[in-house]
Amino acid sequence: MENNTNDTIDLLQLFYAVREKIWLVIMTGLIFAFAAAGFTKFFITPTYTSTATMLVLTKETTLTSLADLQLGSQLTKDYTVLITSRPVLQDVIENLELDMNYKQLRNCVTVENPSDTRILTISATQEDPRLAKTVVDELAQVSSAYIGDKMEVTPPKIIEEGEVSAVKTSPNMLKNVTMGFLLGVMLVCVIVCVLEIMNDSIQSEEDIENYLGIPTLAVVPDKMLEPGSKGTKKKKKKRKK
Repeated sequence: MENNTNDTIDLLQLFYAVREKIWLVIMTGLIFAFAAAGFTKFFITPTYTSTATMLVLTKETTLTSLADLQLGSQLTKDYTVLITSRPVLQDVIENLELDMNYKQLRNCVTVENPSDTRILTISATQEDPRLAKTVVDELAQVSSAYIGDKMEVTPPKIIEEGEVSAVKTSPNMLKNVTMGFLLGVMLVCVIVCVLEIMNDSIQSEEDIENYLGIPTLAVVPDKMLEPGSKGTKKKKKKRKK
């Protein structure tokens, strides 16, 4: 029980120590927030994403049986891997004369399959929104032909081509500013708590009982705080005779 009481008192002391420095906490948080905003605006290059959609088909264009539905769902998993395979990416790079290798292009491409569907969404992220659309459209065309040729199945059908996005995918200004503010606040709180924990000086009669284990017999008040003391006495103006 004593350990729990001491722990509670220590937590309260840390809370009061942070509360006394609340102005420093908020000021540091704002400084970090402005720094994050400046870094985001001037040092991070914005990127844009364009997305194309494909439908996975079996040899039968109309899926009516349960076996066809299960086969279509299974094919989406295989197509997800093939779309980002090295031969497909190399062909896209050569066709568009991109200044990157297939590993770099793979990092710019994501393929997703919404649950319980035979839909594949291909997304390409680039610094130029028009280039992002060009890449995703070419990737959809090349991968569809590659899958139909290598797997000897009906190629996935392109439902929607990519669009030129006017909205930045990244960076997220609000997110970065919020994270900067929280980082500054947490940093000051940690520093204040560490300094408070490391401070082993006796500051009150309760500290004498807690640390030395002896009762306090008397307390000598601070003269500067006594009413009528020189510390609180106002200076009187001398009257001129």
